[in-house]
Amino acid sequence: MAGAKDKTWVLREGLFAKYVVSLVGLVVFVLAVNGAMETWISYRATRTQLTDGLEDKAQAVARRMEQSISELERQISWVTAASQDTLEKRRTGYAQLLHQVAVVTQLYQLNGEGREVLRVSRQSTTTGGNADLSRDMRFTDTVARGVSYSPASFADGRPMMSISVAHSGFNAGVTVAEVDLGFLSEYLSDNQVGKAAFAYVVDAHGRVLATSSKGPEVGTDLSKLPQVAAAIAPGRESDTSGTDFNGHAVLTAASTVPKLGWSVLFEQPTTQALMPIRDQLVRIALLIGMGLLVAILAGTLLARRMIIPITALRDGAHKLGEGDFSHRIDVHTSDELEDLAGQFNRMAGQLQETYTDLETKVEARTRDLAQSINELKVLEEVGRAVSSSLDLNAVLPTIAARALEISHADAVLIYGYEAEARRFNLVEADGIDKSATGDHVSIDEGENILSNAAASCEPIAIADLVHAAEQPLRDVAVAAGFHSVLVVPLVDQQGTLGALVVLRRASGEFEGSLTGLMRTFANQAVLAMRNARLFTEVDHKSHALETANETVRAQADKLREQTEQLKNWNKSLEERVATQLGEIERIRKLERFLAPQVAQLIASSDSPEGLLTSQRREVTVVFCDLRGFTAFTEATEPEEAMNVLREYHAALGKLIFKYEGTLDKYAGDGVMILFNAPIQFEDHTARAVKMAVEMRDTIGPLTERWRNRGHSLGFGIGIALGYATLGQVGFEQRLEYAAIGSVTNLASRLCAEAKPNQIVVSRRVYGMVEQWVEARALDDLQLKGFNHPVLAMEILSWREEVANVVDASAARRRM
Repeated sequence: MAGAKDKTWVLREGLFAKYVVSLVGLVVFVLAVNGAMETWISYRATRTQLTDGLEDKAQAVARRMEQSISELERQISWVTAASQDTLEKRRTGYAQLLHQVAVVTQLYQLNGEGREVLRVSRQSTTTGGNADLSRDMRFTDTVARGVSYSPASFADGRPMMSISVAHSGFNAGVTVAEVDLGFLSEYLSDNQVGKAAFAYVVDAHGRVLATSSKGPEVGTDLSKLPQVAAAIAPGRESDTSGTDFNGHAVLTAASTVPKLGWSVLFEQPTTQALMPIRDQLVRIALLIGMGLLVAILAGTLLARRMIIPITALRDGAHKLGEGDFSHRIDVHTSDELEDLAGQFNRMAGQLQETYTDLETKVEARTRDLAQSINELKVLEEVGRAVSSSLDLNAVLPTIAARALEISHADAVLIYGYEAEARRFNLVEADGIDKSATGDHVSIDEGENILSNAAASCEPIAIADLVHAAEQPLRDVAVAAGFHSVLVVPLVDQQGTLGALVVLRRASGEFEGSLTGLMRTFANQAVLAMRNARLFTEVDHKSHALETANETVRAQADKLREQTEQLKNWNKSLEERVATQLGEIERIRKLERFLAPQVAQLIASSDSPEGLLTSQRREVTVVFCDLRGFTAFTEATEPEEAMNVLREYHAALGKLIFKYEGTLDKYAGDGVMILFNAPIQFEDHTARAVKMAVEMRDTIGPLTERWRNRGHSLGFGIGIALGYATLGQVGFEQRLEYAAIGSVTNLASRLCAEAKPNQIVVSRRVYGMVEQWVEARALDDLQLKGFNHPVLAMEILSWREEVANVVDASAARRRM
């Protein structure tokens, strides 16, 4: 109870605090917002008023200073009149000006060349100083403009400046007056500035020229202050706030003296300027404090007035929650709280009335719950039986016994449906003798209660069998003393499996809950029957699968044998392919330096290595190259040289293969061809000469095309006949078929002697083809490497009538 009271007290205090804090917060918020707005408005107005007043004062002072400087300029210009044409008159005028104008400390005159001729001060007079000021800006600017003002300077801590005025007349000179700027402080007296503010004047560099009594010292550099930097910066607007020379925040206003580039600044400390705002803030704080006290008192009274009835409602609700329905809440506030108390009282009366019926309802619900628990236990047992066995002889007795137990009937029958015979057979019974004979054991499909239930897929109940239509099950049941029956069909998506029959000796309707429960038992029976049938089908299929497995195994053995045969065939085929690939590779190697038909001949020979072994034989050697090729390669691009060589080699290659020559080697434009090696020909010399003639005729048009492209190239051929040693030279990875002997040198030297489009042959070659060619004799040739002159002939053409004989001979050779 003590804990409950503490909790109640905490809740009361919490609600009380909420109301008080809410009311106080609202009042403080309103007062604070109002005070903040008034303060902000007053601050803006006060600041604007102060800055405007400071700006007016600064402008007035700036105008007075500008007027005083203009008056000084007017007075100085009086002593520059043309009437003062002598030095004495000029000195007298200067002395009179010094006497009348106290701020002028001295004057000096510069002649037209910028040299000093007279200097007058209050203490002395100097003439003929002759100081050169021709480059001084006081002289140059004054001559250009008529009047000039020098930048302010400081002498013994006092600000000074010069006003220069040009004399009347051409090249008459300039009068320079030194002015003490101390008089500027008279314009910044306390009467002009005010008690709270201060003012000062700065030149274009930010140095103080004059100041009020509270301002900075004369000569102080204030260019780093933000307001001064803004004032002296060209084209920049003046700041309304800044920092004074002591680092305190100030309100400021500035005005410029245009003639001199000075700035007049009036400033007032922010703390003094905003004193009214601080007083206003104090008043607002006092007002908020008073409002806070009033809000606390009002909130306390209102909260207590609300807390008392709320506490009564809470206490009454607590007693109702403890079961004290006779308690009534007494609240008289004439508002919603009183209505709420009345609702609580009416609810307590209703609860008191209904509480008496609650125990009876609880007992009835408890009995129903126990019955439901019993049904769940029975269904769980049936489910375990169905899931643990596929044998209907073990599952169906359990279903029948539990259905009899849960339904409080007198007998339960389970029929199975035989689709082939279209009848229902009794498979399980509990409450009657299953072995007894009668019409109920086997019931044909037709007009009976089992068929009707299976056809409609819904349970059928008969409350009194005595008044029902005659049928086999009805007669047997009535004879056994049963008067009511419930038939639940055993069906699923695949068809009818049977029926579950519940018999009672007493007549009467079956409850809906019992019908639903029996449908659950029927579903369990359907599941058991379907599982059993599936098990039987799986067993049959398992035997069939075993038989099929044996057949597959026999076929696999046969396939294995065929696979071994196929492997042997593949192995034989691989060996044949490898042999053929070797032949192809050997032919490819031969085709590197032999004509294709020659390579095929060597490859098809029984002893191809014998054809390539070293031996001595008479051969015809043809050597050809391009005249002027070396100079051509030096003068042209490599890509163009390669294009020419491709065309050249392509044309020669076709003819070499056509006449079945052996390409010994080629180096750049030089090509060497052998005839009668390694394949022997009776007409090898005639083949060589005829090929050379056709080469000349083929390369001739090419040289014309090259000449059109700017290349001057010619084609020469040399042919020699003699004995040479033939065979393979090189190393294991690179072998070539070559001829070694003087005949090859002779063919090369004859080619070198040949002129463009000329075929030069030895006399021995000419003797072999004399009857087939047109030729002419050449002078004896002195060839390098040969001791005696060599007799040579030039082949002009090949006789056409003889060509057919050579072609026929070549054809017979190929056959």
